This record gives sequence, C-alpha cells and structure tokens, in this order.
Amino acid sequence: MSSIQSQFLDLTARHDRYAAIDTNSALKNSAAEKVIFIAGASRGIGQATAIAFAEAGAKAVYITARTEGSLKETQALVHAANPDTRCSYSICDVTIAAEVEASVADCVAKFGGIDAADANAGYLGPWVKIGESDPAGWWRNWEVNLQGSYHVIRFTLPHLIKSAKKHAAEGKSGGHLILLSSIGAQVLMPGASDYQTSKHAINRLCEFVQSDHGDDGIKCVAIHPGGVATDLGLNMPEAMQEYLVDSPDLAACFAVWVCSGKADWAKGRYLSANWDVSELLNMKDEILQSDLLVNRLRAKLSAAG
Repeated sequence: MSSIQSQFLDLTARHDRYAAIDTNSALKNSAAEKVIFIAGASRGIGQATAIAFAEAGAKAVYITARTEGSLKETQALVHAANPDTRCSYSICDVTIAAEVEASVADCVAKFGGIDAADANAGYLGPWVKIGESDPAGWWRNWEVNLQGSYHVIRFTLPHLIKSAKKHAAEGKSGGHLILLSSIGAQVLMPGASDYQTSKHAINRLCEFVQSDHGDDGIKCVAIHPGGVATDLGLNMPEAMQEYLVDSPDLAACFAVWVCSGKADWAKGRYLSANWDVSELLNMKDEILQSDLLVNRLRAKLSAAG
C-alpha cells in the first residue's frame, strides 16, 4: 500500500467518527432546515449518511435505491435517529434518467427544495484483466458510477443553485453536492480497469461541475469514503479486503462535515474521509496555492544540455 499512500496527504488516518465530525456533538444542528437528497441509501454508507444527516438536524432526508424493503429500513432508522427529521423515499435506478428526474421532482414536491445532494450509488464487479473481461459487465461500472452520478447532478443542480443563492443571501452555506469517489481513482490495481477508471472520471466530473456552476454557488466535492466492508467492497479480491477497516459512520459524518460549509474552500476537489479534518484545514493555504487534490498531468522538461 506504500505506492497508494504516496498519492495522498500525510495526515492522521481516521477510521470511525471522531469529535470534529461527530453529528451528535460538533456537527449537531449543522443540517438544520436543510433538505438532503441521497441516491443509493438502502444500506451501508448511504444508509449511514441518511442517519447522520438526521442526527445533524436535517429538516428532511429523501432517499432512493432499487429495493423498497431496504429503503423502509433506512427510513425507520432515520426516524429513530431524529423524530423531527422527515423522511421519504422512492425506488430509483440511477442509470435511468427519467427515474432520477422523477425522484428529484418528488423530493421537491414533498419538501420544497434540495439543499444538498449525495450521489452515493455505486457498483463494483469482479476484478479481471481487460483481455478477459465481459464487455457488458465492464461498462456496467461506468453506467452506475459515472452515468448515475451525472443523472443525480443534472436533475438536482437547478434546486441546489436555488438553495445556494437563498443561503448566501442569509449569510449561510448551501448548494452542496457530494460525488462518491474512491482511493482507487488514483492508483492502478490489476483487474480493476472498469471500476478505477470510472472513479477517476468522477474526480474530473467534480471539477467540471465546479467550473460550470461555481459562479452559481455550487460546492461540489468528490470523496473517498474509506475502506468499508459493504457488499460492494467485499467484491474486491480477498487480498484487498484486509484494508476494509473503516466504519460507514466515518464517511457519513464526513459528508455532513463537507455540507456544513467547513469544506467550501475545497470545492471541486477530491477529499478522503480518512483524513483528519483539523489537520486538513491546516493545509488549506498550501492546497489552494499549489492546486492540489485535482486530476492533473505534471510534466517537468529539462533543457537540452
């Protein structure tokens, strides 16, 4: 893992919720009066994120996934976390534009708008070499991870822009958009060409969202959620599963922290939930001055001698 670690900031590694991002203390009420839209919230990280926003005092959490039974379970957990947080859901396949559009419209009809959106739905198929891969299975990663994220972006953006302008007028922060990336976006693991290239593209898509809509007040961040033993994570080769040591609460609370306004300076960038946020904030000036945490080709040419 040394080659992986060399790609990222040298910060204290976190593996579970901690004081600075705890939605029951430091981030309590940070989501007050806000409506949160989460795609892929039936279990794992998405489910934990819905609960975390409820703990942080969200006005409403709207959740989508393909399985109604799991959505009902998440809805019950949201209500248990905070009876004052309203929660509704719809069955939705993020690869189908019309279904995402309908879910967004239903959320707005029920709760009056969207203040933050989390494109959490993801897919990871078997790891095989490109020359041995199934074409449909290879492309499925791109359909869910990239096309699905695009659909969430496309249909929530008009409402996020309204939120950003409204909150700005009140001296507050709104219009947050989280895209689920991965540490795999920046590394090469044999057999992971479909998943890792789709996640690398997520980071660049995040930059484009910010480039196109930063002036509209949007704050888009691509996050690595940590190594979590979700159903998706357990699709990795067994040798890689020893790195699945992080709690779903880590990514969930980190998402709430991002949407609290404390990471607005990092908009358009890749952040890892494993990074200690206090140490990350101390690197703010260096990150901005050196334009770190974005996809770039660095080329150094030597003068001919």
